[in-house]
Amino acid sequence: MPLSFHVKTKHYNKNIYAHLTIFFKFFRICSKIFSIMEDIDQYFMKAAIDQAYIALENEDVPVGAVIVKENKIIGKGYNQRHHLNDPTAHAEIIALTAAAEYVGHWRLHGCTIYVTLEPCPMCAGALVLARMDRLVFGCTDPKTGACGSLYNIVQDQRLNHRLEVTKDVLGQDCATLLQDFFRNKRKPIEDSA
Repeated sequence: MPLSFHVKTKHYNKNIYAHLTIFFKFFRICSKIFSIMEDIDQYFMKAAIDQAYIALENEDVPVGAVIVKENKIIGKGYNQRHHLNDPTAHAEIIALTAAAEYVGHWRLHGCTIYVTLEPCPMCAGALVLARMDRLVFGCTDPKTGACGSLYNIVQDQRLNHRLEVTKDVLGQDCATLLQDFFRNKRKPIEDSA
């Protein structure tokens, strides 16, 4: 009896070692994949930040967005509310329109949107309606954010489509851009007081 127990234990230990070896190899591969995905997310978020700077140059709230399919930008947008006198001319809406024109259809399956600020309720609803796969945003919006801050429209179980969400990609860069914009907007008011 003790001999058979010893043999079983030895065999059991070999199996554990083999399984642990496979697990750690798998873990290393997953870590590399997540690292690559993180690099890709940062790359495309920088493209969205570039769009936000265009809005800033046009004296609009610096929010930018890009839509990506198969690692290619197929739609770009930046806030143009003041320039177009259109309350719906948010970066996400402009990018969605450009992407839909590019693919020739309103359904944007297989697409990811990168946006510098958490989308508002209107834009979050548009992302759901466009059947986007994924949303990546820079900084949260505690006042009107509809992707986790105030509401979570893009992951609402009652709706017929939901998006995968990644937040805080280059979040500090995005937040600083917005904070500087609003600080400069308020400065003339403070100086005259």
